Amino acid sequence: MNTPEWLKPVTLGVLIGAVAVSAVGFSWGGWVTGGNATKMANTQSRDEVIAALVPVCIDLSHTDTERVAKLEKIRETAAYQRWNALMETGWAIVPGSDSSDRDLAKACLDALELDKS
Repeated sequence: MNTPEWLKPVTLGVLIGAVAVSAVGFSWGGWVTGGNATKMANTQSRDEVIAALVPVCIDLSHTDTERVAKLEKIRETAAYQRWNALMETGWAIVPGSDSSDRDLAKACLDALELDKS
């Protein structure tokens, strides 16, 4: 089979162009693989759920009869361990769960603004 002599440069150009477009698309164009898109979607949905549950945590803190003592204990705790102390209060329990959620505790701690009061 005889191939035209112009076919080799065209084929090489198409291949080089495809590689260049792919490199630019994935590095600067914002293209992502399916697996990475799934990870990003899961992270975003987790963040949105936590943000939606922060008012529940704040409400639990306001209705707790031992609120003053628990807030004082959290304030006395070192700054890097406050989320752990907040988890012990029971305010950061996701409805339907038996244990406190670390991400919710961190978000709730930020919303309580303990350093400002």
